[in-house]
Amino acid sequence: MSEVGIRKEDLDTPALWVDLDKMEGNIAALAAHFREAGVGWRPHTKGIKVPSIAHKAIAAGAIGVTCAKLAEAEVMAAAGVGDILVANQVVGERKISRFVNLCRHADVKVAVDNPANVAQIGRLACQRGVEAGVLVELNTGMERAGVAPGEAAVALSRTAAETPGVRYDGLMAWEGHTSLIEDVEEKERSIRKCVGLLTDSVDRCRAAGLAVRIVSGGGSGTYKVTPFVDGMTEIQAGGAIFCDGAYQKRHVETEPSLFVRATVTSRPVPERIIFDVGFKSLPTWYGDPTPIGLPQVAEIRMSAEHGKVVLAAPDTSVQVGDGFDFGVGYTDTTLFLHDTLYGVRDGVVEAVWRIEGRGKLQ
Repeated sequence: MSEVGIRKEDLDTPALWVDLDKMEGNIAALAAHFREAGVGWRPHTKGIKVPSIAHKAIAAGAIGVTCAKLAEAEVMAAAGVGDILVANQVVGERKISRFVNLCRHADVKVAVDNPANVAQIGRLACQRGVEAGVLVELNTGMERAGVAPGEAAVALSRTAAETPGVRYDGLMAWEGHTSLIEDVEEKERSIRKCVGLLTDSVDRCRAAGLAVRIVSGGGSGTYKVTPFVDGMTEIQAGGAIFCDGAYQKRHVETEPSLFVRATVTSRPVPERIIFDVGFKSLPTWYGDPTPIGLPQVAEIRMSAEHGKVVLAAPDTSVQVGDGFDFGVGYTDTTLFLHDTLYGVRDGVVEAVWRIEGRGKLQ
């Protein structure tokens, strides 16, 4: 039986749900923000995983999507998303074969930081009779993947541009290590310094005669600054579509719109409430969820299947069987645990979405 049309309060719990008005307002605000900055918006779907929501962003003006894994890109392409960036390396003949095959069905690009990887992509693309787009990834301080800015970026870009079967599209980087800097002015300085390494490398590539079409980077944690750095062409911010407690700490100002519905299963003492959500449905390891409408909370703890909320003072107003909503602590660690996302408007379930990107680890 479909849950469409039932009240949110009648959902069986635990239930992951999104406030559609808030989410759609976030999408509209982000699209307007990036239009004002004069850059394309390519939201990252690693914490969204629902193609229908990607299509909502595209309808609002997004140019396409960013994916963390090739399997996520396959989900998005199968759902009709036509412009996709896999913002990580795709390595090994098996995965590269899938990638070049996907190029027949969508404009798919992938990050590269190794000449042998570029050569293999080119060879397999030629075998399939396709051209595979690549962006050279730079390490601008994240200390993860990526070549060094400057001459190393130029050298790999030249290799990509000269490799048969490969379409050199440009450069990308992610200044994610700056996103948690608390002081706003210090954060802006750090972002501009890191993104400056990217745009300087772009200038060097162009001076070397390389056509740089795409300069990609940024995220929800840096979305207020990175789009306004001269030279950026697109921003990968996706988490701000839902927002949550973790993103609010990163100075994200969209509205938290993602919640988990829970039921009170036990009230053993007036200071303690037990819910039917644990870390398998509402994890706390990247930030505590926010209980909505509960008396003052002193502590939240999650075991595998149950959550414990300790109140700051005795309270008996909450009874066994009552339903409560928790704002999620961090979307990326919560959404992928669920099979279904319920879209709710005015308290009524309007959409039931299968989380199609769940478990796509390859």
